[in-house]
Amino acid sequence: MLTKEKEEVLKYYNMGLAAYKQKRWDEAIRYFELALQIDPNDGPSEVYLERSKNYKKNPPPPDWDGVYTMTTK
Repeated sequence: MLTKEKEEVLKYYNMGLAAYKQKRWDEAIRYFELALQIDPNDGPSEVYLERSKNYKKNPPPPDWDGVYTMTTK
């Protein structure tokens, strides 16, 4: 069973992930930041927040399928 805090984090993370997959970067960033306000150590939200910020600056190609491809090691 999840705590109320974790339920909130999961809710915002899922909303952020949905926005991310639809290339709605500002919305995704907002939701991941909300999740991190509740739990600053939420790893998945941290990862997708950074990816969303990166894609906002450098958009993926039009045929992007939502999969992140690492360009550096």
